[in-house]
Amino acid sequence: MKTIYTDGACKPNPGTGGWAFTDLNEIQDLGAEKNTTNNRMELKAVIEAVKFCKKKEILKIKIISDSLLVINCAKGIWRKKANLDQWVEYLESSKGMTIEFEWVKGHASNRGNIEADRLANEAISLIDYFKK
Repeated sequence: MKTIYTDGACKPNPGTGGWAFTDLNEIQDLGAEKNTTNNRMELKAVIEAVKFCKKKEILKIKIISDSLLVINCAKGIWRKKANLDQWVEYLESSKGMTIEFEWVKGHASNRGNIEADRLANEAISLIDYFKK
């Protein structure tokens, strides 16, 4: 099972957002969007990680995230009330995969979470740089 760290960021919230995922080894990607929210970026990071892994035929993954909203909605503990378009995309993308979710405290001592956060914020900086 491949472990993937995901994170999303938004400055301000709502505003310009960034998402990222990494395995702290050979896998990482990031992206940004305008006019979004932190919660959308958290979920976008998961969706993009799932799509990437599926394309590489990595069908068993553990997503580690600091978003209780994403973790608890994905596990079915909380009801999905917002960003339903993204939840549909997640469900479609994850078909045929085994995905576990684990929560970590954000901005603490977890190296993977810190790196995913750095990349998500870097994505925001890049979109802000190119919009000038």
